[in-house]
Amino acid sequence: MGSTSGTPQLAQNVRRVSRLELPGAGQITVEGRFAYVGHITNRQQLGTSILDVSDARNPKLLSQIKVDEPDSHSHKTRVIGDLMIVNVEQNMGAAGRKGVDGNAEQTSYDHGGFKLYDVSDRTKPKLIKHQKTWGRGVHRFDMDEHYAYISTEMQGYVGNILVIYDIRDPAKPQEVSRWWMPGQHTAGGEKPTWVGRRNRLHHALRFGDELFAGLWHGGIAMIDVKDIKKPRTLGSYNYHPPFPEPSHTFMPVPDKINGRRVAVAIDEEDHAHSAEELKTRKGRPHGCLWTFDVTNPAEMKPLAIFEVSELDSPWSRATPARFGAHQFQEHMTGTLVYCAWFSGGLRIVDVADPNAPQEVGWFIPEPAAGKAAPQTNDVDVDERGLVYIVDRYTGFDILEFDWRH
Repeated sequence: MGSTSGTPQLAQNVRRVSRLELPGAGQITVEGRFAYVGHITNRQQLGTSILDVSDARNPKLLSQIKVDEPDSHSHKTRVIGDLMIVNVEQNMGAAGRKGVDGNAEQTSYDHGGFKLYDVSDRTKPKLIKHQKTWGRGVHRFDMDEHYAYISTEMQGYVGNILVIYDIRDPAKPQEVSRWWMPGQHTAGGEKPTWVGRRNRLHHALRFGDELFAGLWHGGIAMIDVKDIKKPRTLGSYNYHPPFPEPSHTFMPVPDKINGRRVAVAIDEEDHAHSAEELKTRKGRPHGCLWTFDVTNPAEMKPLAIFEVSELDSPWSRATPARFGAHQFQEHMTGTLVYCAWFSGGLRIVDVADPNAPQEVGWFIPEPAAGKAAPQTNDVDVDERGLVYIVDRYTGFDILEFDWRH
């Protein structure tokens, strides 16, 4: 593997620094001089790659972790200090039968959960603990020095819920509390008003004493965790219907804007696996970026949406491929939102005026070999301001953004 010279013409205010042909990825996390990539498939049973990116022009692969569990993948990764967590989730094609409520019945799969690693030596990660949860296991999550905020299936619930673990002793994670939407706890007598797993926790991010949660077709929510043992819903908002694409991630803008607390949410463009399925999308809005006024969480309201025009990508009609939004960098330092936009590539959006978000830069990588379109899946930005993107199929790019020259 090595860097690819040259800069694609499909860019504005962004240039490529280097590229590696890493296998498809679900998440890219950059901490200090290291990048951690969670791979979206278990091709060759590959789960996680760790790279030294101190020389951005020549990133170096330091180690790779395999997925030992059958029918599993580990496509998400986070790191705090020398502790890394990765998810363990059942492969989609391996899911069990559907129950009467549309939820997958529990099968013999019992690997779901998350793994904690000591990465003090990035060349030799050491497994500390495989913490089992239940069902299909863990999808996405957040973590800090004390707690992990895990999105997982749990027995007695329909769809993923939040389970908070104390990880101060990573060899013995301890469950602290749970949070779920009313209707999910079927074993407790609750009855969902939706079909199957449509409404569920995608994941929640902690900022101060609040969690910002994307709830798939359940919209978004803010959760008070001042008392970590008793998470409490502060407010929620659901824009489904009329908008068809599920809510993926939700987070606050760091500083108030004109006296208001503002947050951003992003949808995930739903699956399009075939040409026939793409035909059914005609007239359907793409996944987009939202701005919200969350000054009063109990009365949060949308302010604006930002969409990418199909005219802005030569692969917007590629078959089969997803075009719209997926994810953004999960923390901000100003008013810029760095978005992964599937075949729209990287889109950088300024929400300084939350009523009128403005695009200030973009970069569309070439498609992976043999694929109809790029599928930019995740993005992160390091302390130097360098931007990292990964593709669902193949590709790891380090980019430089400059919109003030």
